[in-house]
Amino acid sequence: MKFHQTSLQKIEFSDSPEDIYYCLIDLRVSPGGLNMKKIRLTDPRNIDQQFRQNGCIMMFDEVEISELTSRGDIDPDSMHKSLFELAVKENVIRQE
Repeated sequence: MKFHQTSLQKIEFSDSPEDIYYCLIDLRVSPGGLNMKKIRLTDPRNIDQQFRQNGCIMMFDEVEISELTSRGDIDPDSMHKSLFELAVKENVIRQE
């Protein structure tokens, strides 16, 4: 996978940091990003599966992003690139 085949999408379920998510998206699966209207209709027990099926590669909430930033694993000023590089480093995806 190449960097330009991904996108970063911020999803807010509420204003609480635990309900704000950053998702690295595979644009080959969802060229326009995640369709949250469709995903919100999903049975909550199957929500993780729906995110994966719709191209979500990795998903972190605001608290996890803060932790990754404090550890130096991601750069908040370059979050999309940092999360892509983290996915490659952790073998979640293979860079072409």
